[in-house]
Amino acid sequence: MAERLDALICEAVPGVSKAVRWNSPMYGIPGQGWFVSFHIFTGFVKLTFFKGTSLRPPPPGGSAQEARWINLVEGALDEEQVLAWIRQAAALPGWGKF
Repeated sequence: MAERLDALICEAVPGVSKAVRWNSPMYGIPGQGWFVSFHIFTGFVKLTFFKGTSLRPPPPGGSAQEARWINLVEGALDEEQVLAWIRQAAALPGWGKF
């Protein structure tokens, strides 16, 4: 699942910057900030969009001020929806600057 998410993010956002922070891969655009990250848990992967409340439709998880996420399980990845969210998120100002 992690390898597939990495491939989808790189496909949707050519030249995306990557880093590992807090034991999670993070993806961003220089001068714009981080827009997505994921964390691996036993049984699922949590895909977090830092400006998720601005996505349409917003991912279903979360109650943070702006972040929203979705818990993904093996075999139930809606790649079309995930790609749409990634593209939307990359077009927004991100979290933090680098």
